[in-house]
Amino acid sequence: MKMYLAGEWVDREQKIEVRHPFDGLLVDTVPQATRDDVERALAAAVEGARVMAKVTAYDRFLMLRRAADVVLSQKSELGRLISLEEGKTLAEGEFEVTRAATTLEVSAEEAKRLTGEMLPLDAAPGAAGKMGFTLRVPCGVVVAIAPFNFPLNLVCHKVGPALAAGNAVVLKPASNTPLSALKLIEILLAAGVPPLAVQCLTGAGGEIGTALCQDERVRKITFTGSVEVGKKICAVAGLKRVTMELGSNSPLIVLDDADLNKATDSILASGFGNAGQVCISAQRIIALPKVYDELLDRLQPKVEGLTAGDPMHASTRMGPMIRESDAVRVEQWVHEAVAQGARLLTGGSRRGTLHEPTLLADVQPNMRISRDELFGPAVGVTRAASVDDAIRLANDSRYGLSAGLFTQDLDAAMKFARHVECGNVHVNWGPAWRADLMPYGGLKESGLGKEGPKYAIQEMTETKTVVLHLPPD
Repeated sequence: MKMYLAGEWVDREQKIEVRHPFDGLLVDTVPQATRDDVERALAAAVEGARVMAKVTAYDRFLMLRRAADVVLSQKSELGRLISLEEGKTLAEGEFEVTRAATTLEVSAEEAKRLTGEMLPLDAAPGAAGKMGFTLRVPCGVVVAIAPFNFPLNLVCHKVGPALAAGNAVVLKPASNTPLSALKLIEILLAAGVPPLAVQCLTGAGGEIGTALCQDERVRKITFTGSVEVGKKICAVAGLKRVTMELGSNSPLIVLDDADLNKATDSILASGFGNAGQVCISAQRIIALPKVYDELLDRLQPKVEGLTAGDPMHASTRMGPMIRESDAVRVEQWVHEAVAQGARLLTGGSRRGTLHEPTLLADVQPNMRISRDELFGPAVGVTRAASVDDAIRLANDSRYGLSAGLFTQDLDAAMKFARHVECGNVHVNWGPAWRADLMPYGGLKESGLGKEGPKYAIQEMTETKTVVLHLPPD
C-alpha cells in the first residue's frame, strides 16, 4: 500500500514489510517515510487545519458518521486485515472493527456538542455591564502516534476526535500494523474529509515520530505506547498539549466472597485476549487465602482449554504475539519467575511467535513478571493476607491504568474504588474492559490525559474567552 501525504497517495523506493505474525508470510509493503516527507506532511496539515476550522460542526458530524457506516459495512474485510497484520483471531479482528465504528460514531455525535459557557462577569467586583462567554476552538495540527495492538480502533480514538474538533491530523501508525490505518484514511477521504485534513506517514517512530513531535507547528500530540517512548516524546515536545496512554501491569483482586466462576471467566478474558497484548490486560491476580487454592483449581483447566494457534482459523482462541522477540521475552520472564520460586501450573513454552497461555502460582511482588509490564499471555497469582494487604499489593507499582475486584461486599468495593491508584476501576470484572465512550486514562506512569471521544475532544481544543464591555444601563 501507499502512504497518504499532502493530498496524494505516494510511494517510496525504501519499503517496510508487513508480515503475518503467525507464519511470517508477507502481507504487503508500505513506504519508509523520510524527514522530507515529515516536512511536507506538516506543511500540508497546517493548510488542512485552516480548511477544517471553516467546516461546520454538522458537516464534521456527517463525515465521521458516513465513515462509521462504511467501516461497519466492511467488518469482514477489515477484521481479516487486522488478523493478518496483527495476529488477532478472526473473531477479535471483527470485534475491533465493530468498536472502531462505534468510536467514529461517538466522535461524530460529539462534533455537534462543542460548546463554551456563559461567564457571570457581573459577579466580579467592578464588572458591572460586562458580559462574557467562552468559545472552544481547534488546536490546529494534531500528531497521532498509534500502537500495533489495536491498529484500527486506537487509530479511530485519535483521528476521530481530532477531526470532530475541527483539527487536521498527521497519523503515524505502528510499523508492524499500518495497513488497517491506511484503509481508514481511504474511508475518511471517501466520506468527505478534506484532502489536506489527514496525513498518514508510515515509517520508524525513532526517526519520523521524533521529527513530528518536536515541530512547533504541532499543537497537540496523542500517543499510545510504552512508558519509555512516552517519556522521550514529552522530553522533545516542548510547549504542546500531550495525551500519553502508556503501559500497566494491571491487578485483579479476588476476595473471599467472590463468585469464582465469574472471576475465572474474567481472568481468561482479561488476561489472554489478543495474546495478552493489551495495556489493561490482567497480569497480577491477587487472591485472599480462603479462595486462593480453589481459584487456581478452577482457573487451571480453563487456561489449558484455550486453543492457541493460527489466528486465521475460526476455532483458534488465541493467536501469536506480534514479534518473536516479544514471545522470547515472555518465555524468559516466566522461567525466571519459576527459578525464583513461582509454580508453573500450565504453559510456559513457545514456538516462534506463539507463546502458550501460561498460569503461574505463588508469584512474589518482587518478581519481574509482577513488577514490570509483561504484555503477553501469562498471568501470575499472588497471595494476600487481607483486603488492605491486597490493595497495598495492587498499589505497589509504578503503573496505574486499570484494576479489577471480585466481591459481594459493598464496603470492600467502595474501599477498593477509593484507594486503588488506577484511572479505571472495575468491580466484579477484570481490568481489561473499556466502553469506547468512557473517559479512559491512567495515573502515575500509566500516562497523562484522557481518551474517549468526548474527553479527547476537550484536550484537542483550546478555550477562548470573549468579554463584551457593554455601556451601563
